[in-house]
Amino acid sequence: MEADQGRHQEAVHSGEVVVSMADFKASLSGAAPAPDLDAPLAALWWAAKGNWDEAHKIAQDEPTADAAWVHAYLHRVEGDLGNAGYWYRRANKPVAAGSLVARN
Repeated sequence: MEADQGRHQEAVHSGEVVVSMADFKASLSGAAPAPDLDAPLAALWWAAKGNWDEAHKIAQDEPTADAAWVHAYLHRVEGDLGNAGYWYRRANKPVAAGSLVARN
């Protein structure tokens, strides 16, 4: 994580890519995700832009645990909790039950 005036910024880690949350949010003003984002982060980028279908397409086509975790999140957004549970198991993560809204 990067330090900013003595404080740590939240960072998003996926594979070998580390992106600060501030940089990720700033990238949302673009027309497409940065080309160096891996599939799970690109899926989250599309989800943040409101394009669930594109996010889902990316997440479901990627065989990694990180992509399965994003896939689970997307099904929570959709309201399909049974399907989300399946993808949490595939990601080897506990089923999330809290709010979908991040508190920053």
